Amino acid sequence: MGSVFSPYYSWSGRKAPDDHVAINVALYGPKARWAMTERGRPALRQELGRFQVGPSHMQWDGDELVVEVDEITVPIPRKLRGTIRLSPAAFQPRWFALDGPQRHHWWPYAPSGRISVDFKDPDLHWTGHGYADCNAGTAALEADFSAWNWMRLTTPTGAALFYAPQERSGARSLLAFDVSHDGEITARDAPKEASVKNGIWGVGRNLWSEGPAQLDAAMEDAPFYTRNAVSTQLDGAWVSGVHETLDLDRFSKQWVRLLLPFRMPRRRHWSW
Repeated sequence: MGSVFSPYYSWSGRKAPDDHVAINVALYGPKARWAMTERGRPALRQELGRFQVGPSHMQWDGDELVVEVDEITVPIPRKLRGTIRLSPAAFQPRWFALDGPQRHHWWPYAPSGRISVDFKDPDLHWTGHGYADCNAGTAALEADFSAWNWMRLTTPTGAALFYAPQERSGARSLLAFDVSHDGEITARDAPKEASVKNGIWGVGRNLWSEGPAQLDAAMEDAPFYTRNAVSTQLDGAWVSGVHETLDLDRFSKQWVRLLLPFRMPRRRHWSW
């Protein structure tokens, strides 16, 4: 709701987040697909434990998050239909402020768990490690931040998470902690920063590792954002996970905003 990456929400003056809603689905690998169709208020249905946008919805079924996907991909129109199930190992209740004025918050509510993917279009089925979080804020990201780096690693005891926002005020902070399988948070010292190859648009990839780090796959490589599968050295062992860099200086440029509708079309009126 009111996505920070929605050019339509930005151009509207950010006054009605419920009129700018989308469910973003990204599949990577040989059967890669992308869908992020923004819809208007008529397509939104909300009730306790359930969030629906047009033909797709997500809901809690006991302790399991179930996402039913029924979308059309871009830029090549293809069906994207299937079910995603996330079973958290435990719930983590703590929210974290990302900036000094506390206008932006992050909640890694399911830092570790199991995920199952069962898609009809494309034909894709697998299970693996799962993670879920959410962000919320009362101001535009680009107004308060110039960039950030984030990383989540699967560890033998649960997960390790790192979040390094760079505020426009010049302030820099680093959240670094372990989360056990039962949801207990323990602060940790972060290893030194390690760089891997920049994205094709020049966006850097700065992560944390006790030694040289490894880029396993570049999943997203956009003018202002990269999402990557990485392997790093932590506590004397190699561990794997996901890393992202967001360059909000680049995102703020008008030419970048004009590219976004190609990945995020808007359908204001959607018939039930």
